[in-house]
Amino acid sequence: MYAPSDLSLTIGGSAATAEASFEVLNPATGKVLGRAPECSPAQLDQAMEAAGKAFPDWRADEAGRREALRAAAGAVMAALPELAALLSAEQGKPIGTTGLGDASFEIAGSAVWLSYFADVGLPVEVIQDDADARVEVHRRPLGVVAAITPWNYPVLLACWKIGPALLAGNTMVLKPSPYTPLTTLRLGEILRDVLPPGVLNVVSGGNDLGAWMTSHPVPRKISFTGSVATGKKVAAAAAPDLKRVTLELGGNDPAIVLDDVDPERVADGLFWGAFTNCGQICTAIKRVYVPERLYADVVDALAERARSAKVGEGTVEGTQIGPVNNRPQFDRVAELVADALSQGGQAVTGGWPMEGDGYFYPPTIVTGVSDGVRLVDEEQFGPALPIVAYRDVDDALERANASHFGLSGSVWSADPDRAAAVGTQLDCGTVWVNTHLAVAPHQPFGGFKWSGIGVENGPWGVHGFTDLQVLHRAKNGTGAP
Repeated sequence: MYAPSDLSLTIGGSAATAEASFEVLNPATGKVLGRAPECSPAQLDQAMEAAGKAFPDWRADEAGRREALRAAAGAVMAALPELAALLSAEQGKPIGTTGLGDASFEIAGSAVWLSYFADVGLPVEVIQDDADARVEVHRRPLGVVAAITPWNYPVLLACWKIGPALLAGNTMVLKPSPYTPLTTLRLGEILRDVLPPGVLNVVSGGNDLGAWMTSHPVPRKISFTGSVATGKKVAAAAAPDLKRVTLELGGNDPAIVLDDVDPERVADGLFWGAFTNCGQICTAIKRVYVPERLYADVVDALAERARSAKVGEGTVEGTQIGPVNNRPQFDRVAELVADALSQGGQAVTGGWPMEGDGYFYPPTIVTGVSDGVRLVDEEQFGPALPIVAYRDVDDALERANASHFGLSGSVWSADPDRAAAVGTQLDCGTVWVNTHLAVAPHQPFGGFKWSGIGVENGPWGVHGFTDLQVLHRAKNGTGAP
């Protein structure tokens, strides 16, 4: 495997070394996996300058952009084994093959996203064509875009931004999370061979680098995925320069189980909707509302799956759930569970960290809690799930919607039409019926309230990387309006 210590920044299509570096830990061991270069302010200036120089030629060649994105998708797929192994080592998720929480699935999905955006249309819209005028609406690229990605799906979420931004004709400076920079740095190295110099620049560093990027005078847009707290800082930093922003932030995503379900039939979907990727998904189920009559049966079914799930290092065959990615998040999950237990909650499974090295926390099902307990009210972003009893559907909806968040939710029922009718009353950007975590490149993704601004994916995601320009061509020849 490619040695992590050999990885470099990508600036202007070339490797760039840095004077300083920082440690990257393996969350399965808590030990140093490798070091990543610490991008300096001067190097960030160089990356922004390179992106700016590449922009005119890149925006002018739509066919070339599409061909380059297809080539990028192919290069990612060709490097899948290497990238998946490195991703598993720094993020913790199982290498796996086909599961949403697997490193191999993330790398393959990244290629799918790039390939999809290579074929998304950029049509000119004709809104008037008569004796007086022909009026067209064109979508123009913004220029240089700064992208900042999180540690839970670092490569996939980078490609959610790379694909639409580059298709639209923008160039990019990309920064991964300091907890998971290595695979993204390697991605930048791989894509040097298929993208023109300066089109995609990849830099790594800590929180200071992110602040420099958001306040830098060159980029015209910041595309950020991460926490609400940091998203607010990004928005504030972008405001003085009137930079555009897309903010994909947190969620406290409810699942409402209706009173006609068979608990055994929905238990797998509920469990993996909550615990895929060790619960570290912004749209994962964070709280389950269950009718009082079915409460014990649903809890028993979820607890059975929690006890049988294989938790371990991502490189071990058969591992289904890896470690929490980093110490601060590990400590937060433990704190929220402890708080819930101190207020009368019961841990039917788990409830405390696992012994040994690394940041392993078992799948934890918590009962006897309700709204007002932090584990219910806040986003835990980890392997702990509160199960809340409700009286009637109106009660469940009121409690599910009583949140600053509004990213996603799901409704589970033997009657899909009934579930859909309930789902339309949830205040969130995506509602699933009898499933959860079903995302696709053609499906818009975004949140209500504190869960974000703007959307990603599909043509709507491309539109977010463009400005509208109206071309009005008079036909009467007089010049008079």
